[in-house]
Amino acid sequence: MDITELILFQHHEQRRTFALLDEVPRDDVVALAAIWSRLEVLLEVHAAAEEKFFYPRLLTVGRGASDADNARDETEDAIKDHNEIRDAVRKVAGLATGSDAWWERVTEARIANSDHMAEEERQDLADFRRHADLQTRHDIALAFIAYENEHAYGITPVDRDPKSYVEEEG
Repeated sequence: MDITELILFQHHEQRRTFALLDEVPRDDVVALAAIWSRLEVLLEVHAAAEEKFFYPRLLTVGRGASDADNARDETEDAIKDHNEIRDAVRKVAGLATGSDAWWERVTEARIANSDHMAEEERQDLADFRRHADLQTRHDIALAFIAYENEHAYGITPVDRDPKSYVEEEG
């Protein structure tokens, strides 16, 4: 098992779940609510697991990849992105499922998440593949997946200050 492959797989699952929303008739609020509820959990637990297991190690082994100068910049940007995704997800709460306002907020979350995943795949995961040994990649994947399974029903979203995170974890 490799953490970079696991994260890529989960990115696909997130994209697929957003796409499922597109398939549901707009008046099927039960299905929309069920899919969105699951997606909220997927997004938050994934972000929390990255912050707990992946990014601290990226800070120690990464050097920067693609259009990122260094691992500190990659990590700070990722934490900022996670906050933006959390904020967008929070905006969905309390809206009538399937309403125009609900779809606007879901789309905002989708865009924030899509932008983050593209950047993470281009920078952070590439950096980690280049600089982390296979045993490290395996060990982090096992801890990551155990954490996600332990929190399969969700956790309380917590925004983090990106600069403080990098200072504490780096």
